[in-house]
Amino acid sequence: MQRNEIETGAGARSEQEALYWDAVLRRDRYWDGKFFFGVLTTGVYCRPSCRCRAPLRKNVRFFQSPADAESAGLRPCQRCRPLATVGPDADRIRKICDYIGCHANDPLPLNSLASRAGLSTFHFQRSFKTVVGLTPRQFVEARRLELLKGNLRSQPSVTAAIYEAGFGSGSRVYERVDTRLGMTPSSYREGGKNIAISYVTVESALGRMMIGATDRGLCFVQFADDDEELLRMLRAEYPAARIDPARRPYSEQFKSWMIALQEHLKGKEPSLDLPLDLRATAFQMKVWQYLQSVPYGSVQTYSEVAAGIGQPSASRAVARACAVNRVALVVPCHRVIRGDGELAGYRWGTERKRSLLDRERAVLGVKARNEVLRSPVC
Repeated sequence: MQRNEIETGAGARSEQEALYWDAVLRRDRYWDGKFFFGVLTTGVYCRPSCRCRAPLRKNVRFFQSPADAESAGLRPCQRCRPLATVGPDADRIRKICDYIGCHANDPLPLNSLASRAGLSTFHFQRSFKTVVGLTPRQFVEARRLELLKGNLRSQPSVTAAIYEAGFGSGSRVYERVDTRLGMTPSSYREGGKNIAISYVTVESALGRMMIGATDRGLCFVQFADDDEELLRMLRAEYPAARIDPARRPYSEQFKSWMIALQEHLKGKEPSLDLPLDLRATAFQMKVWQYLQSVPYGSVQTYSEVAAGIGQPSASRAVARACAVNRVALVVPCHRVIRGDGELAGYRWGTERKRSLLDRERAVLGVKARNEVLRSPVC
């Protein structure tokens, strides 16, 4: 047993853990903040009322505080946000989030938000990050980028859309598009116009795979049965872009991306951290970035992902974001399943989804067995 787990005498501990386990199965809110449970297979810890699927009892450990759980190597659940149960400011922060959502296009200085919450600036910023998972500034920008996405279609110019969304200058937006919006606002508005895409089609463990990239990063990683179908898919995704086969010899950068994807499919590179250049909405980027944090070999439901990005009612929108993902593997949408445990759909076929998950679990199984073999005999 870990030192930080709840420690009592053997009999009392067993009785106490039975009580806690019953509270977890009933998702009893009464116990929120009184104890926390960690799931060893997913590496996260939760509050007792967490709406995630009930884990296997053998994989669960109980803790008295978030600090105890984190000292055991676990991280807080993005769905139930257990840290939010231990502070008195959670309700205030939630009200501020609602206020930001309604006033995202207004000036929202940090001291003004802190004053509205009735907290000092320092305490407000720290509490906000604990409850929401983002700093106040990041949260405000996320809401403004969502407004910008709609404005790009309705305003007469990109500049008008930027200012209408509440940004003080165009440079603020362009500093962040690489990680939030994908392609620049002009490219988004014009469907990839003036964007040059190079592509390569290779054989992979899941059939023919096409890799497309701009000079900024990958924009297309997809599977199909033949090369012609893949090329049609690429052109349909970026109808206004200039699309050409990558010239040989491939650049070292492009070659490294190809190798990383192939090695990932073989289970030799579980973590993919490759640059992306995507035309997407702020919401889609939020979902895709979250999916990149889902551990190799594990799965989450659409509802869990929605809760993880702070929008628990958006499970259908999460499913749509998964359905339009253009970069298989790099954004691992195959790790999202239905709430009843079924695989659900997959843009490149359910069999490929099943194969990917089976491969990842097999790799983890081999690693776990090797760890056991290397462990000293007590």
